Amino acid sequence: MIQNSQCKICRRFNQKLFLKGERCFSAKCAMIKRPYAPGKQGRSVNKSKLSDYGRQLAEKQKLRFWYNLSEKQFRRYISEVLNKPKKFKNPVENLIQKLECRLDNIIYRSGWAESRIQARQLVVHGHFKVNNRSVDRPSFSVAQDDVIGIKDNHRSLTLFKSFEAKGKDKEKNVTCPWLKMDHGKMESVLIRMPLIDEVNPPAQVSTILEFYTR
Repeated sequence: MIQNSQCKICRRFNQKLFLKGERCFSAKCAMIKRPYAPGKQGRSVNKSKLSDYGRQLAEKQKLRFWYNLSEKQFRRYISEVLNKPKKFKNPVENLIQKLECRLDNIIYRSGWAESRIQARQLVVHGHFKVNNRSVDRPSFSVAQDDVIGIKDNHRSLTLFKSFEAKGKDKEKNVTCPWLKMDHGKMESVLIRMPLIDEVNPPAQVSTILEFYTR
């Protein structure tokens, strides 16, 4: 049931958001089998008829689902970058950086989870440490030069061994230049803040900020 609902999200926006890991890269992907909106009127949905509000809402929802956040969580990040203009002079890039630096997203980007949804579950189950300190909060904000790793007594789990064998982030098919990976130690270091062009989010972030400031 959960898997079907995730597929419907991508079909609704007619865009792959890679919510289900490996399945999104296979022939089983719903965007390949049914590349139209869900529901009886799915084939006839006309996106061009959306109002400005509708387009802004759609962009916001795409980014929120991409990072696997609730509306309350997402709004909190938006408020922080919009309400502190002196600290966040580039709200578009600053928002993406804050979202990318969530621990669950770092775990996903490091290749230790098939999806951000799975990464969140793994963090909650206490598999990871930051600077040798156990952290089980997905929203934990990773700072520059922080060392993220799999706990020593969890490294032998079959799940992590299979991820290490793959080694790279399949979504972009390249390593993330803002992360330094050490597959031998099963550690990842945030060496700098990511740039928005490197992240390549699935939505127009400026449009999302307009949605919250309308």
